[in-house]
Amino acid sequence: MITNIPTFPDLNGNVAVVTGGSRGIGAETCRFFAANGMKVAVVGRDKDAIELVLEEIRADGGQATGVVADCTDREALEHMRATVEQEFGPVDVLAAFAGGDQGVEAAEQMTEETWRSILDHNLTATFLTVQAFLPGMIERRRGSIITMSSAAGRLPGHSSVAYATAKAGILMFTRRTAMDVGKHNVRVNCIAPSAILTERNKARIPEEIRERVAAEQFLIARWGTPADCANAALFLASEASSWVTGETIDIAGGKIMM
Repeated sequence: MITNIPTFPDLNGNVAVVTGGSRGIGAETCRFFAANGMKVAVVGRDKDAIELVLEEIRADGGQATGVVADCTDREALEHMRATVEQEFGPVDVLAAFAGGDQGVEAAEQMTEETWRSILDHNLTATFLTVQAFLPGMIERRRGSIITMSSAAGRLPGHSSVAYATAKAGILMFTRRTAMDVGKHNVRVNCIAPSAILTERNKARIPEEIRERVAAEQFLIARWGTPADCANAALFLASEASSWVTGETIDIAGGKIMM
């Protein structure tokens, strides 16, 4: 049973799509959306991981469906959108969270293949996903789009040069798209997490290193959690943020100021 989730009654019955929804921040966002009565499409590339998220949501009485899709593939995204709309109806909220990094390579070390792959799976995937859903939202004059950048897009550090570049690009993509579609009553905002204690990070980073990083790099001396990010996504999805667009919420424990 999921507990301690803020409630936004206006979200009840809305339809949400979450890409990158099978793990980490995306999976937690799916759970939080479903706990608020939303019909949630969990989108990812790993069918088994998607099924685990669906089982959790349904066990708590939520409504959810899963779609396997590659967010760098325009045709796959159009098929995903049509599948979701056929089952749940028009999409009210899009959380375009698919992405990821591949190491910490600098420009002189990175191959062109790796550069293109990281930009495709972060920046291009965000563009294609948003583009797939914008026409319907514009037509209905209704919609909230939430993208995902990163503290790495503001403060280059422990990430690859391609990832930092892609995440910085998402910040401006969000602002420019918000400027273009605001007249249609469609909002576009971004969340930018720093170090988040996902299951993957728990497994790969020793606890003593995590504690040192928290003490040295954050004003609030702990790692963030997927729930910290899902809470922000809930706010941006809801009417509580109805006059908020083109903005980025840094979920970084004050790191941006250090």
